[in-house]
Amino acid sequence: MEGITKIFSGVVALDGVDFTLDRGEVHSLVGENGAGKSTLIKIMTGAYRRDGGRVMFEGREVDFRSPEDAQRAGVVAVYQEVNLLAYRTVAENIYLGREPRRAGLIDWKRMNRDAAALLDRLGLDIDPAATLGDLNIALRQMVAIARGVSFGAKVVVLDEPTSSLTEHEVSILYDVIRRLKSEGTGVVYISHRFDELYTICDRVTILRDGKLVGTRPLAGLDRLDLVCMMLGRAREELRSKGATGFGAPHEAKAGETPLLRAEDLTRGRKLDHVSLDVGRGEIVGLAGLLGSGRTETARAIFGADAVEEGRVSLEGKPLNLRSPNDAIDAGLAFLSEDRKAEGIIPELSVRENLTLAALPALSSLGVVSRRKQNEIVERFMKRLGIKAAGADQKIRELSGGNQQKVLLARWLCKNPKFLIMDEPTRGIDVGAKAEIQSLVNELAQSGLGVLMISSELEELVEGSSRVVVMRDGRRAAELRGGEISQDAIIRAMAEDAIDAGASATTVAAEEKTDGAR
Repeated sequence: MEGITKIFSGVVALDGVDFTLDRGEVHSLVGENGAGKSTLIKIMTGAYRRDGGRVMFEGREVDFRSPEDAQRAGVVAVYQEVNLLAYRTVAENIYLGREPRRAGLIDWKRMNRDAAALLDRLGLDIDPAATLGDLNIALRQMVAIARGVSFGAKVVVLDEPTSSLTEHEVSILYDVIRRLKSEGTGVVYISHRFDELYTICDRVTILRDGKLVGTRPLAGLDRLDLVCMMLGRAREELRSKGATGFGAPHEAKAGETPLLRAEDLTRGRKLDHVSLDVGRGEIVGLAGLLGSGRTETARAIFGADAVEEGRVSLEGKPLNLRSPNDAIDAGLAFLSEDRKAEGIIPELSVRENLTLAALPALSSLGVVSRRKQNEIVERFMKRLGIKAAGADQKIRELSGGNQQKVLLARWLCKNPKFLIMDEPTRGIDVGAKAEIQSLVNELAQSGLGVLMISSELEELVEGSSRVVVMRDGRRAAELRGGEISQDAIIRAMAEDAIDAGASATTVAAEEKTDGAR
């Protein structure tokens, strides 16, 4: 792929990107959200048409107009959400739409025989006659890969293939990939898990903001350098600070009972015994690359995702969080990272969006008190400086920064004790960003506990009294006070430095001292 360009409604999603895949190569494609990975593979597999550049396949220029075109040529994609038919057999799914026939009728014996031979070739112990829905997610994913190979695939794209797999299932996937590689099939591998990249991939291509950062062999590439390339940070610039709206962070007092404590949160491969605590008036940063478990930790604390193990307590009392409703009733609030999908209701007004969480308190016999609603809306629009034509303006017409302020006001009117913020300043202008950061700082000073997830390292460095770093679903490090720097955070993200800055030892010593007291 040479000079690939793609523009959506005036927004450049890909800007002259080059990508080369060799026969028998496993090539990783990495980058943060919005880097352009999905757009590139959709062009590669015919789901999108490119606006510029060219695609060469086996030495000739091609122009795939649909995924079907790409499949016929031997380029297939297997996505993390398996889109196959649960109530059909494995063999039927593999040959769906291409069933072998005899005298105009489906040749079931031949189809099952061919499917068995294909599965055996990939080293998969799966019954071709089994109903797909009876298999676990890992085996369904293997069937999806087998279907792609059945097209005579020369290129297989695997998009986050291990997101729902156990360690044993991941090893089965690796075996399948190695078999494909030995047969000369090129594999494009998309994952945010560094351990996987260094285990199975030969080269890595890094995208950032729709542009090519570079392509490197993984052998000999330091993980720290890979992280720096993804985030756009040079080693010599890591200690420089950007201006934020945060003031001096508040540190919880030694021996004080934490406002919120999460212990041993475990959820499949997404969370592995994650523990953290936040004191009153404290802002604790949660850092990590995409897929590290940051958002999963927040959702588990808020009761949005059930955990297999673990406990959450507030003010020293255990919480029974069966749903977000339980968390809200206990005094927790959650500002999601996906403002459009999980935050605003675009066709409703600023008034309706702002007071959504408070409606039970504003209602009597199912009727909302407009007077009470207006009082809350006016107070928070003024306090947060929300710029709108009026409270009845549709929220979709506001800027991203003002939409974010409305969502923050939605939770503040509930007077929460603890606030989780996932990427609170993503996609908003510099001025609105500083205003929100200043407001969060003010809220913390008033006693609110805050857990802040951010990809902006400046926010974490300047706004947090402590930073917990996540990697591959685990807590990799905890940095405190003067230990917190962009350099230390990136090292912990890249190296799984559990004792970064000697913080783990410090925490253990403090806990021991507290126990003695």
